[in-house]
Amino acid sequence: MALEVKALPREFVARQGKGNERVLTDPGTGMSPEEVRAHYAQVYPELASAGVEGPEVKDGKQVYVFTGSVGVKG
Repeated sequence: MALEVKALPREFVARQGKGNERVLTDPGTGMSPEEVRAHYAQVYPELASAGVEGPEVKDGKQVYVFTGSVGVKG
């Protein structure tokens, strides 16, 4: 019996503050999570300085979370 290996699909979540989340589709499996963040920062500028957490496996998906801004405001 041959063993079949499948990569888990990825999901990206932009989290800005408590209760404010946006699920983003994976624009390409060849992109690193940092490249995905840069891709979406063109539409959501707040992601340009966001941190990347994960992956955490949830519901059969690799979930990466873009969290807040890195640094101090003001």
